[in-house]
Amino acid sequence: MSTFMQKPAEVTRKWWVIDAQDQILGRLAVAIAKRVSGRDKVTYTPHVDGGDFVIVINAEKIKVTGNKMNDKIYRTNSGYYGHLKEEPFKHLLARAPERIIHLAVKGMLPKNKLRKRMMKRVKVFAGAEYSHTAQQPEKIEL
Repeated sequence: MSTFMQKPAEVTRKWWVIDAQDQILGRLAVAIAKRVSGRDKVTYTPHVDGGDFVIVINAEKIKVTGNKMNDKIYRTNSGYYGHLKEEPFKHLLARAPERIIHLAVKGMLPKNKLRKRMMKRVKVFAGAEYSHTAQQPEKIEL
């Protein structure tokens, strides 16, 4: 009987490039989360961090459906009373489009000790240029 349990020493990681231009935010985040967590591999093991690196380009050209461009609000709180900060989607898209994809993918990963390690493998860039050409990433069409 052969097992497909992955061991941390046997993990092989590939690099992928995803173009976010005209992609819907949620569907894109699902595709990124699958690659980063390793769920697209036959050897997926929940307690082993066996995912790949994902580079996302053109984050500033992401799309959302419905009226989310005006209605969606991102909230942060420092923990002090009255320190709740709110920022609408369209303002965050203009200011820091990388953060939108980063937060969407983070919300789709498991809430455990592996999430922080998985998120380090997500590289998001606002424009079409990225700095990881030496790793020879493969392009994914969604």
